[in-house]
Amino acid sequence: MTDTRVLGAIALLPLCLLAACGNGSRRVSAQFQDARPVETLYNRGTAAIERKLYAEAAAAFEEVERQHPFSEWARRSMIMSAYANYKANKYEEAIAAADRFIGLHPGNKDAPYAYYLIAQSWFDQILDVGRDQATSANALQSLTEVVKRFPDSEYALDARVKMDMVRDQLGGKDMEVGRFYLRQRQYIAAINRFRNVIDRYQTTSHAPEALHRMVEAYTSLGLMEEAKRTAAVLGYNYPGTVWYEDTYRIMAQAGLVEQEFASNASRPADIPDERPNPAPVDIAPAPDKEVPPSQ
Repeated sequence: MTDTRVLGAIALLPLCLLAACGNGSRRVSAQFQDARPVETLYNRGTAAIERKLYAEAAAAFEEVERQHPFSEWARRSMIMSAYANYKANKYEEAIAAADRFIGLHPGNKDAPYAYYLIAQSWFDQILDVGRDQATSANALQSLTEVVKRFPDSEYALDARVKMDMVRDQLGGKDMEVGRFYLRQRQYIAAINRFRNVIDRYQTTSHAPEALHRMVEAYTSLGLMEEAKRTAAVLGYNYPGTVWYEDTYRIMAQAGLVEQEFASNASRPADIPDERPNPAPVDIAPAPDKEVPPSQ
């Protein structure tokens, strides 16, 4: 979504139209001693955007809302304020303005863009995989809302691409935590994390490794049937990956018959629903051990 397209769709209006509506807006705003013509404020905002002075633009559009709250330009300024704040990296302000626009004008033609702008604001805040992923979860929820509400829009097309990126980010977080538990020999906690990747992010690049790590954890616990069944899923879905090769070596080292493993890998199988006892719980590592990643 280019800046030019956004501005052309929702912002730049002929100056003559602004001037035509100015008189009515001035009457409404007469109660403000510092009132200025609506066209002056609005044009100041659009001019600031053209100069990429986004904070200045946001302030001008917000002033339109304050001084001329009942004018047509107040509604337009609301969405433009959200856009300008987004471009200024003031994401909280952008989300608040877009939310306000949706609340007041849910059926407006610019409502899809407001939803998209909220999702984009969350998406741009996504941190690296080693940090807390609450922002990623918010981004995924907002992107999903765009697709659900406006499935045939240009915004939905972009949102679907970004949803895959966010899922990969969230899956990567679970993988990082799962690997930590595996290194600490907290196998039940590790299995929970890897299973979550398979259940929720199975279309991401992390799925093959998650299956392999589950095999590692199951064999370490001596749960060989679960290990074999999980290995079969890996072999059927990802037979040419390095994770399958590593899993094969683990199974061979565990003394499983090669032919049996190969036959299991040649057909589809499901990851077992049953979980080993005791019930899975996350066990905090000892203080002198490796510090766990944020969760």
